[in-house]
Amino acid sequence: MSASIPQQMKAVVIDRYGGPEVLHVATLPVPSPKTDEVLIHLVAAGVGVWDPEVRSGEFEIGERRFPKVIGNDGAGEAMAVGSRVKRVRPGDQVYAYSMEGGFDAEYVAVKQDQVATVPPGISPEQAGALGADGVTALRGLEDTLHLRRGEKLLVFGASGGIGHLAVQLAKRLGAEVFAVASGEDGVALVRQLGADQAVDGKHGAVVDALRSFAPQGLDAALVLTSGKGLDAALGQLRKDGRIAYPNGVEPEPHGPKGVSIMAYDGESGPEALDRLNALISQGPFHVEVRFYPLEEAAQAHRDVQKHHLGKLAFRMR
Repeated sequence: MSASIPQQMKAVVIDRYGGPEVLHVATLPVPSPKTDEVLIHLVAAGVGVWDPEVRSGEFEIGERRFPKVIGNDGAGEAMAVGSRVKRVRPGDQVYAYSMEGGFDAEYVAVKQDQVATVPPGISPEQAGALGADGVTALRGLEDTLHLRRGEKLLVFGASGGIGHLAVQLAKRLGAEVFAVASGEDGVALVRQLGADQAVDGKHGAVVDALRSFAPQGLDAALVLTSGKGLDAALGQLRKDGRIAYPNGVEPEPHGPKGVSIMAYDGESGPEALDRLNALISQGPFHVEVRFYPLEEAAQAHRDVQKHHLGKLAFRMR
């Protein structure tokens, strides 16, 4: 290891599965990157909506070994790289997304195929909340729905971590976007981000607005959460329409007869990260994020299960 890299780091760990109270800050050794890995000095790491399930043991990620550091995405400076790494160099500002965990710490070692340089116009802190949700949005829009220019798209759950990124990416792909968001603040956010129309899913007249937006029916829908009005909204799809949803959305959405319904995984990988960067680099792009210090990990895990816009994240420094 370089002399500029410390031997120890702060990390949020769990010593057993349980509620938010099991999260605590501890001192751990800084990981050494393998030949195909990048060691990142993190400035921020995302708090996933699935993290409480990982913390409680309902959803297993990585090895079943304690102390355990969870977290699946983050960003910072590449400090050291293995001998086979070609994608980034030491000193690069990078972000990463890996289902192996380990991001809720000051340093993380990640395989190079799950790392990309931070795209222009986004700070490393913002990019700390980009990887998992950005790739999941992209996989849904391009790889599952095969969204085409001019199509009318419903994004249900548009003001959340994946949703607010999906709205922006769909616009860059040339779609017309109808956003169903949560609360007046959620509606305001997605309108600012370019949604052609936005409605509060709990209080708005969603079906009437959809009929006006797409008189001939919607072409596609990206469903990111269940909730009031979902079935009625999906009823506005054309007979040959498509619905995509990430695995983990429950209950699984249903659509009219003839509509394709496809579940998918937001898998990381170099090709997806590069496509995501290419779309983001087309112009101004916004990552909505609220930060917590590592010492407030338990509160972040409580808040991620409540109403919030965009994504929550830890700020390391």
